[in-house]
Amino acid sequence: MRGDIYLSSKEARRIHILDQLIAGKLTVPEAARILNLSDRQVQRLKGGYLRSGEASLVHKNRGRKPSHAIPQSTRNHVVERALDLYRDTSCEHIAELLREHDGIDISSKSVARILHAAGIPLRFARRQPRRRRSRDRMPQLGLLLQVDASPYQWLEERGPQLHLHGAIDDATGMIVGLRFELEECTEGYLRLLDQVIRRHGIPHSLYTDLRTTFFSPKTDNLSIEDQLAGVKAKLTQFGRAINQLGITHIAARSPQAKGRVERLWGTLQARLVVELRIMGISTLDAANDFLPGFIDRFNSRFAVEPHDETSAFRLPSPNDHLDTIIAWHYDRKASNGSTISFENQTYQLVSPGGQVLSLKPKSLVKVVRKLNGTLVGLYKGVQYELRAFIALPKSAPTPQRLQEQPVTRKPDPSHPWKQPFSKRRAAQIRNESRADIAVKAAEG
Repeated sequence: MRGDIYLSSKEARRIHILDQLIAGKLTVPEAARILNLSDRQVQRLKGGYLRSGEASLVHKNRGRKPSHAIPQSTRNHVVERALDLYRDTSCEHIAELLREHDGIDISSKSVARILHAAGIPLRFARRQPRRRRSRDRMPQLGLLLQVDASPYQWLEERGPQLHLHGAIDDATGMIVGLRFELEECTEGYLRLLDQVIRRHGIPHSLYTDLRTTFFSPKTDNLSIEDQLAGVKAKLTQFGRAINQLGITHIAARSPQAKGRVERLWGTLQARLVVELRIMGISTLDAANDFLPGFIDRFNSRFAVEPHDETSAFRLPSPNDHLDTIIAWHYDRKASNGSTISFENQTYQLVSPGGQVLSLKPKSLVKVVRKLNGTLVGLYKGVQYELRAFIALPKSAPTPQRLQEQPVTRKPDPSHPWKQPFSKRRAAQIRNESRADIAVKAAEG
């Protein structure tokens, strides 16, 4: 420091060289070589130094606040948000949230500088990318979807732990479906499949792990119907649904094989959790209602264009009754009375005209529980209403007459039961009986 002027080490070195130049100890070419400047630049520095002194070597904006500098109040707001509502996410996401919810338009690098100056560690600092074997993306949208679920405290302390079921397109990295459930379950994947098809169409193939929701561990005991249909392994409810829709099912042997959807969970656990926190969402239904808008914002930010613009998604055909395909199917056999039993209830199949369908004993009927909970019956490919069968009550038995209290009767001593019994007595009784019969016959 000289006077009230602060000099950097570079500026102090220049002053020292210029002093030697003015004193004649150095020539202009020598000074230029030392300072790594041209002869003309050295002459210009020397002239300014002789006119204005050390101030000529100091940048004129030193000590002045730039006109485009971020106000301190804004910096304080960024730090406050990063420590509270926008915590545990990246600087890029914080910049997006500030722009969307706070009206503050600053870059992610400015956010990083502000947080670094405040001593706040950056959770997602740039690091050397991991080396991994990669494969080329599929060329078309809808050619391959990677499907998985992630258990996480998505609602933090505001609600229960949820399992997020998701599907991501391999060609574009676009999220094509998300669904929250309390557990990773068949219903979650069926609802996810229904969401994907109704929004985009039927994909060509699905890539999943070996969870029993997708692949049954029971590979034997196939039904005759399955054998005739060419099924080689017993299908789960989800496997049956995609098989009916003509979707190819591919099994991933390791998490790394479906790395795109695995990396998606890391991104969502940083971004989606924060956005659910901002909205104050604390219930399963509210979280599912929030997802469509989030998916649109995510895809506009991260999805890429496919190599081939032709989409591999196809529209469902008129024969694809999605509400009965994407459902639970249970096999039942008809009884002698043209009824079937399901969950301790007896049902009859009723045609649209209201007629009860007559079934042969042991006829195969499929009971279908739709996603909305409705039960229907399928018989020979035709859908019927299931009507609860109420058997006619049997006639009630007449109440038994109350029995009178029995009275003990003691026979007289002269009663035959009291007399000693012998063969002679038996012959006497027979003779008396015959005599009585003869008298009655003569009187008659």
